[in-house]
Amino acid sequence: MPVQVQKVSDSASFPTQVDVVVIGAGIVGTCTAYELARKGLSVALLEKGIVGGEQSSRNWGWVRQQNRDLYELALAMYSLRRWEELGSETGRDLGFRRTGILYCTKNEADVARWEKWGQAARLQGFDSQILSASEANERASGGTSSWVGGVWSPSDGRAEPSLAVPAIAEAAKENGVSLHQNCAVRGLDISNGRVTGAWTERGLVKAGTVVCAGGAWASRFSHRYGIELPVANISGTAIKTTPAPEIIQAGCLSASNFVLRRRTDGAYTIAVPGRGTLDITPRGMRYAFKFYQMYRSKIGKKLKYRLNSSFWNGPDAVSSWENDEISPFEKNRILDPAPDGELVKLALKNLQSEYPALKGIGVERAWGGLIDTSPDLVPVISRVEQLPGYVIAAGFSGHGFAIGPGAGRLVSEIVMNETSITDITPYRLSRFSDGSAIRRPEMM
Repeated sequence: MPVQVQKVSDSASFPTQVDVVVIGAGIVGTCTAYELARKGLSVALLEKGIVGGEQSSRNWGWVRQQNRDLYELALAMYSLRRWEELGSETGRDLGFRRTGILYCTKNEADVARWEKWGQAARLQGFDSQILSASEANERASGGTSSWVGGVWSPSDGRAEPSLAVPAIAEAAKENGVSLHQNCAVRGLDISNGRVTGAWTERGLVKAGTVVCAGGAWASRFSHRYGIELPVANISGTAIKTTPAPEIIQAGCLSASNFVLRRRTDGAYTIAVPGRGTLDITPRGMRYAFKFYQMYRSKIGKKLKYRLNSSFWNGPDAVSSWENDEISPFEKNRILDPAPDGELVKLALKNLQSEYPALKGIGVERAWGGLIDTSPDLVPVISRVEQLPGYVIAAGFSGHGFAIGPGAGRLVSEIVMNETSITDITPYRLSRFSDGSAIRRPEMM
């Protein structure tokens, strides 16, 4: 696997009964388990592969509030505070640093859009700085472009994906979470119309609540029970460069044709923003109408489309199995899609063209990852009304790493029927069936 993740050991004994089973040990599932355990519940965190093995270790490592969907901003703001708290709570380095995020552009329309967004964001208590041309060029000094403007969010930050989730998982164990890797959840145990546990490849774990934080696999798992979770899994590509000089003071920079994050090991994580590949699959075709607006937008126009083996055996394939049979999740322990070679070359070329000081740096590793994307780009964090005891936290649309700590707290509050840190209405699953799904302006 091209992404290196800090190893985490399993708990000593396998449980037969807990209060809550959490499916998936990515950032969202791990934070959910951690928060529930701190509230005094017994929790089993079950992962078909390894902790943080899929998208939670494959993302850019940005931890931002700037340019979030306004429905998601309050959760993003809470998450930034939680990121800061988690370091001291867990006694571990998550790689989190509040070093700011800088956006620069050659398009006046971008500046106008950021300014409009900033006015609305200030009503929620978030403040960023619109930059003039001279200010943008000064902050991004050393580059070859002449920027017309930008936006600077000094309270935003970055973290190390390979460190963060394993560190939180270790802290979760210390708080009593029973963690088990290479242990797929095959299905739900249901009695009298409500969830009563989870069937795993090691047997049944009884529980009053099951939280599905399965990322790209959540829709396929939920569909076994007639639950429609519209998700498009988009394959992205990211790169770790060889060690290189520090070119800007901001921890993260977004330009029109590349993004970068300064890593704690002296290298950069870089990518080409907005570019990815969507596999043609049975589940994708099933939900195509719900994604029509996105596919026709500038977001969809940047995607490649292809037909490959994922049609039959990926997270968007269709098949049936029983709880005592090997499931698709055991056949796909860790999703490891190949990186797009063209994007690897393009990202490096664009970065070096902008910053001549980085001429000569190379690619240490490149990797792919599947981004579980919802039709309105806002996650589903929701009880499932038709199946009491089942909670979904999925469809994070590339935002899961940054808002994972806040999402974990929100899920814990939903499970315990507590007052939520933010309004959960925008995140409810039913919005895709009752016609109230959010429509982002750039899709119109």
